[in-house]
Amino acid sequence: MPTAAAPRPHPSAADRRPGSGAQDAPDPVTAAFTRYAALADGPEKERLEEELMEAWLPMAHRLAARFRDRGESAEDLRQVAALGLLKAVRRFDPDRGPFEPFAIPTIRGELRRHFRDRMWDVRVPRRVQELRNAVRAAYGELGLAPGSPRPAVADLARHARLTEAEVREGMTALESYRALSLDAANGDTGAGADAPSLADLLGEPDHGFQLVIDRESVKEAVRRLPQRERAILYLRFFEDWSQSRIGERLGISQMHVSRLLGQTCARIREETLAAR
Repeated sequence: MPTAAAPRPHPSAADRRPGSGAQDAPDPVTAAFTRYAALADGPEKERLEEELMEAWLPMAHRLAARFRDRGESAEDLRQVAALGLLKAVRRFDPDRGPFEPFAIPTIRGELRRHFRDRMWDVRVPRRVQELRNAVRAAYGELGLAPGSPRPAVADLARHARLTEAEVREGMTALESYRALSLDAANGDTGAGADAPSLADLLGEPDHGFQLVIDRESVKEAVRRLPQRERAILYLRFFEDWSQSRIGERLGISQMHVSRLLGQTCARIREETLAAR
C-alpha cells in the first residue's frame, strides 16, 4: 500500500517565521499525520516519521536560532530543536488541531530544558534557575540587557510578578551561570599578569584548630599531674627536648624519662576520656 506523502513546505514558506500567521507547511491536519497516528510501529511508520521530520525541520532550526548567543553552539541547538520536533511529531494528535501551534511550545520547551539542565557549570536548584530566567526576561522586556545599569529591584519585581527577595536571588544567579576559572587573576579580568590567581587565594584545612581542641580537652588532666611529670611533658612536647637531655636536666636516666612519659600520657588519656 503506498505511503501517504508528507506535507512539504511551500517554496516561499522557508522564510516565514512560525507564529506569524503563516505556517511553514500546508495545513498539517493531512493524511500524512492522520496515517502516522494510526500506523503501528514498524518500518513504514519510521519512513513516514523521517519525511515529517524533514518537512518541519526548517521551523525547528529557526526556533533554535532564537537561542543563539547564550554560550551554546548553533549545531548543538539545532540538534536539541530536532529532538523537540521529534517529540512533537510522535505526540501530535491530528484530531486536536494544527501541528504548528502544538510543535512550537514543545520545541521551545526542549531548548529551555537544555539550558536549564545542562548548561550550568554548577548545578543549582530548578527554582533558582527559573528565577534567573524570569529576571532575565524582565530585563529584556524592559528594554535592558543583563549587565547594563540595573533598574530598581522594585521595578523588576513588579514587572516579573516576583518578590524583591526573589528578584535579588535571580540577579545573583544571572552572574553565576558560568564558573570562573581558578587561573583567573583574582577574579578580575583586568588585573595584571602578575596578580595572584583565584587558586592562590583558596583556603586549606588548618590543623591547628584540632590542636586547640585537643589542648583544651587535656588541660584539666595536665593540671592535676605532679610537678615533675608536668615539666617532662613541657620539655618534651613544647620545647622539643630529647629524652636524654630531659634526664640530664632532672638527674634521672633516659629510660626513666621514657617510662614516666608513657605513664603520664596514659593517665591523661584515661582521665580525658572519662570526663567526656
